[in-house]
Amino acid sequence: MCWTSTPRACSSGSIVNISSGAGIVGNGMEGAYTASKGAVRLFTKGAALQGAKDNIRVNSVHPGTTDTDMVASLLADKAYQKWVKEMIPLGRVGKAEEVAKLVLFLASDDASYVTGAELIIDGGYTAG
Repeated sequence: MCWTSTPRACSSGSIVNISSGAGIVGNGMEGAYTASKGAVRLFTKGAALQGAKDNIRVNSVHPGTTDTDMVASLLADKAYQKWVKEMIPLGRVGKAEEVAKLVLFLASDDASYVTGAELIIDGGYTAG
């Protein structure tokens, strides 16, 4: 995990991969997207095992629907808004800032014993 010719040049670090809730539960409408996000999930676990010897932590974050440009057209649709209120236990989509705070936590020393984890931030959608 330490890409240098000097042995043990990397003494610690944190890598946070961004996946998706679709990498946890799948999405029947977008198979390639689901497969790629599932691959990020498993790559993270393998990288965590490799990096542990160099004290490099590797984790993945799995956001649900988040208010970003990528989903702006969905969020404007009244039927989708209704679905959000019915299917997401917290009754709303996530905010980019909420995801960013989780990433910052994982990158910080406060998460010094967290590696190989998949943290879901989806308002409870995958809990149901």
